[in-house]
Amino acid sequence: MTMRPLDQGVAIAPGQTVTLAPGGIHLMLFDLKSPLKQGDKVPVTLEFEKAGKVTFSLDVQGVGALGPAGAGDAGGHMDVKKMPGMKM
Repeated sequence: MTMRPLDQGVAIAPGQTVTLAPGGIHLMLFDLKSPLKQGDKVPVTLEFEKAGKVTFSLDVQGVGALGPAGAGDAGGHMDVKKMPGMKM
């Protein structure tokens, strides 16, 4: 497997979702000021072509976590329709 940036971003068709997951499409954070610790919250801003910038907070999970605690099988599922500022 090779890590590489997606220069054209990730296409999300109207009404569709994208699942972020280890081994699949995921976010990589660069230039962190300090190591992340389980329980931390990390502010993230995603920029969408039509919806503009959307800022939210991610919870730092332990190594090997499959997704947010209590989220069932949601894993890294990101429903952009439910994100603040998203209009689709």
